[in-house]
Amino acid sequence: MGRPAHNVRAEPSAAVAIGVFDSGVGGLSVLKHIRARLPRQRLLYVADSGHVPYGDKTIEYIRERSRKLTEFLVEKGAAAVVVACNTATAAAAATLREQFTIPIVAMEPAVKPAVAATRSGVVGVLATVGTLESAKFAALLEQYAGDVEIVTQACPGLVEQVEAGELDSPATRALLVRYTEPLLTRGADTLVLGCTHYPFLRPLLAELVGPNVTLIDTGDAVARQLVRRLPPELVAASVAPAEHFWTTGDAGAAQRIMSQLWGRLVAVAAV
Repeated sequence: MGRPAHNVRAEPSAAVAIGVFDSGVGGLSVLKHIRARLPRQRLLYVADSGHVPYGDKTIEYIRERSRKLTEFLVEKGAAAVVVACNTATAAAAATLREQFTIPIVAMEPAVKPAVAATRSGVVGVLATVGTLESAKFAALLEQYAGDVEIVTQACPGLVEQVEAGELDSPATRALLVRYTEPLLTRGADTLVLGCTHYPFLRPLLAELVGPNVTLIDTGDAVARQLVRRLPPELVAASVAPAEHFWTTGDAGAAQRIMSQLWGRLVAVAAV
């Protein structure tokens, strides 16, 4: 707020880079969709794991972290930045668009497609406290809920389980049972995964809630929006595809977890 717009531009040789950041490793779920949509571009990813989770931080804190991470990505050559975090989107996306001249593409919980998908008329939303308490989420409900009952559930602890690579541990299972049981009891047949960490828990979640419950996240929708926002020449550009990863946390731990989630060994540098 009140800062001048950043006119930093990527060097021509680096102009095909796409920057992505999240509070931690969860945004890799979005990065996978971006890679599928943009197979020939360089991708830059920063996990702010030294400051995870964002859900219990103040809006001012998240805005400052988001600004610093966006600056870092632009300096590394990002021609667009994806805020792969629902909490950071709610707190900081609008101010980032004021501060930077490049496209800023952000998340939002998939309330609209969930309302269209439900058969029972009850939709459950799993998200962080920060997302559920945001004005942006309230506006989504106002715009799209209609006659559908939206039941929300804050999920403290789930982000930390994914950050630790505990995707199918007894503790993770117990948390998911605790958080989904009230939603299912209310009759929810559609669950919104309202945090980018949660898609990595989809296999376990699907097992727990059964085949009659639809799970929805917005990773591919964000990737499609990114493609729409990019200049056509950038989308069409062909370079040797590569991914570059950084973390504000412990690089060794991040390499282990990010390699697990990305599906192959990756190198992770410290910021």
